[in-house]
Amino acid sequence: MELKKKYQDELVKKLEKDLGIKNPMAVPHLEKIVVNMGVKDAVSDKKIIEKMSVALGQVTGQKAKSTKARKAIAGFKLRQGDTIGLMVTLRGKRMYEFYDRLIKIVLPRLRDFRGVPRGSFDGRGNYTLGFHEYSTFPEIDPASVDRLQGMEMIFVTSALDNAQGFALLEALGMPFAKEAK
Repeated sequence: MELKKKYQDELVKKLEKDLGIKNPMAVPHLEKIVVNMGVKDAVSDKKIIEKMSVALGQVTGQKAKSTKARKAIAGFKLRQGDTIGLMVTLRGKRMYEFYDRLIKIVLPRLRDFRGVPRGSFDGRGNYTLGFHEYSTFPEIDPASVDRLQGMEMIFVTSALDNAQGFALLEALGMPFAKEAK
């Protein structure tokens, strides 16, 4: 069953009961997923940005937007306005497809995977997940990867607090690590 349909048909009722929410419209939902990548050597080599943009586009299924430096930092040889990263905002059908692929294909492929950390919530129910390398995605050919490049995903929810955000992501299938005893 498609994840969005499963959420609407089954999970809303379950979350309503678990969280003690009376109005089904007040049940937290996934609003967007922001995938961003800070490209390390972008200032010295402009071709790296183009290559990473293609890779991020393959992973998310959407064209990446470049992000610019807000301030100049002399120690990093960085000028204001230099392209230093990439980002993609996923919503709607693409967001649910990406989330489903992440849970069912990408995370199980990680070596020694024991679940994602529970402590990466921001206080408002949004969750951040970082990857050391983007090559764990099946869309990326490992032979084409010539340098390690990390990425970060922010799952923005309509939850009011971390407990609601945790309940939502867990219901959607996020494999959280077991709590340390």
